[in-house]
Amino acid sequence: MGEPARVSVDAADPVLEAGIGCTLNGSPELTVVTNGEESDATVVVVDLVDDKVLDVVHSIRNQPHRPEVVLLATELSPADALHAIAAGAHGLLRRREASANRLSRAVLAAVVGDCTMPPDLIDRVLEQGMENATPAAPQAWARGGLNEREHAVLRLVAEGYETDEIARRLSYSARTVTAVVHDITQRFRLRNRAHAVAYALRARLL
Repeated sequence: MGEPARVSVDAADPVLEAGIGCTLNGSPELTVVTNGEESDATVVVVDLVDDKVLDVVHSIRNQPHRPEVVLLATELSPADALHAIAAGAHGLLRRREASANRLSRAVLAAVVGDCTMPPDLIDRVLEQGMENATPAAPQAWARGGLNEREHAVLRLVAEGYETDEIARRLSYSARTVTAVVHDITQRFRLRNRAHAVAYALRARLL
């Protein structure tokens, strides 16, 4: 087993920050460090996602060691989700749904470049449209679309499942899942899995 991923917590309330730090320290795959120390990921705890919060996400992502960001919010709308992803967040959770296991899993997924958000939020994003999202995704999405296998894999990536879990659920090999994601990112010139999920949501392909 490799070294645990290093994670910090950024919350306005020091008691809440300490509590979440304790929760994350319960995972053997994570070690909590203080703000200012180099980390692989930062959990940002907020009530609402506003411009100030998006600036915080962007600022964290622009630190020299470029930690990933998991946003833990009291309220999280479809527009909030897309704005947060655009700002650089790779994990989105509602505070009331953030069990120890779910939060740890979201952090670990972010560290390897996966994007996690609540499944029902994905559905609401699609139902309500993209009025508040970044302008239209590249035309290549509309032309090329996603085939059935790509759609199934990318949706499970968006729900936070790891490669081995996706393989088991879809009865594919882990190598096939990795190849599918690689093909999507290469075909549409995307940076990583999180970027692919964000673009697919904007193009209404998930």
